[in-house]
Amino acid sequence: MPPTVETLLRSTRVVLPEGTRPAAVALSGGRVDAVLPHNATPPAGWRLVDLDDTALLPGLVDTHVHVNDPGRTPWEGFATATRAAAAGGVTTIVDMPLNSLPPTTTVDALAVKRDVAGPRAVVDIAFWGGAVPDNAADLRPLHDAGVMGFKCFLSPSGVEEFPPLDPHRLDTVMAALAEFDALLLVHAEDPARLDAAPAPHGPRYADFLASPPPAAERDANARVLDLARARECRVHLLHLSAADPLPLIAAARRDGVRVTAETCPHFLVLTAEDVPDGATEFKCCPPIRDADNRDALWEALADGTIDCVVSDHSPCTADLKTPDFGTAWGGIASLQLGLPAVWTEAARRGHDLADVVRWMSAAPAALIGLDDRKGAIAPGRDADLVALDPDATLTVDPAALHHRNPVTAWAGRTLRGVVRRTWLRGTDITPGPPLPTAPTGEPPSRPTGRLLERTRP
Repeated sequence: MPPTVETLLRSTRVVLPEGTRPAAVALSGGRVDAVLPHNATPPAGWRLVDLDDTALLPGLVDTHVHVNDPGRTPWEGFATATRAAAAGGVTTIVDMPLNSLPPTTTVDALAVKRDVAGPRAVVDIAFWGGAVPDNAADLRPLHDAGVMGFKCFLSPSGVEEFPPLDPHRLDTVMAALAEFDALLLVHAEDPARLDAAPAPHGPRYADFLASPPPAAERDANARVLDLARARECRVHLLHLSAADPLPLIAAARRDGVRVTAETCPHFLVLTAEDVPDGATEFKCCPPIRDADNRDALWEALADGTIDCVVSDHSPCTADLKTPDFGTAWGGIASLQLGLPAVWTEAARRGHDLADVVRWMSAAPAALIGLDDRKGAIAPGRDADLVALDPDATLTVDPAALHHRNPVTAWAGRTLRGVVRRTWLRGTDITPGPPLPTAPTGEPPSRPTGRLLERTRP
């Protein structure tokens, strides 16, 4: 990374932990040195950047990103994913353990992934480990190697090298992780409910939506919460799509269960009513549900039942998005668009930028134990920042996105909020236009990011 230059960033709308106000933010040595009055004069030799009315936010922390690299690099890679992150105001990502080959279920596999990611990282990258039926002996070594926690599935993951945990193995994993207070992330859909539902097939979205019923999320999350209560294990519930589990989560939290939960921009903005038949770019698992369900997710964000909003960026090559919802790959590519997508709907519902920062920066940073470094504009924190024009609009052109394959459910949609600049530890990492890929499938990149490890239990 090039040496940082002492900089004073001035904006009439700086989103701080105590609220939004005019301020000047002093950056020195890659950190926030001070938050000063708006009219503060920069010290001699410092650079002044006056953002006027463009809002200044802490960089986003996206704890749910499938980079797929190595092994499925044609789907995505660290160079393209981290450029997309920087373009979207995301300065830290946490890579999921599956869809890469090998999956991150051993220390050796983690080393392979770190070796691939390091030279390509435009933003900071941390890693989740995987909990699968055959790697109980690998959990503590992976924890000691610095993964942020462990992800598991209760139903088939979609890739055979990352099988799900049955109820007995889920209990065994929770008991093991509780011994060293590690965090378990759960893709919670009940396989019995999925098996009993109609099999997804054909181009009609209504038929696909009937295949993973809300009860599949409700029952699986109930099982996770019961085991977490019994084993005193920390759990994080991934990508809530259905509103059905929300009362269970709220009740468990009141009982002292250490549970957090997330949802995603596509569940908060898009609805089943938006999805045309055959448009499998909208396919994800669990699925995008109806407008009433979306309203319930927003209520849960407002009352704190849901903590985080993260992308679940899960891209693939265009050929895998067949027009049949039964055969198409399930995943939505949205890493670059999460901030404007969420801000568009949040503003419409009366929320402010401080709410968005809490959901997309502060809470995810706390989830991974990096809230002493990330997630807020405050003295001593990393100078990870994003300049957002909250009133400008953009119409999504897939060709203008930085992730590898120009397939996205957001194509043609007009969103409110344009990222103007992004800084990582005080260095401007705003990417230019999307770059053509090299013969290896990777575009050139500036390895400005760092590989992060867990620093707290």
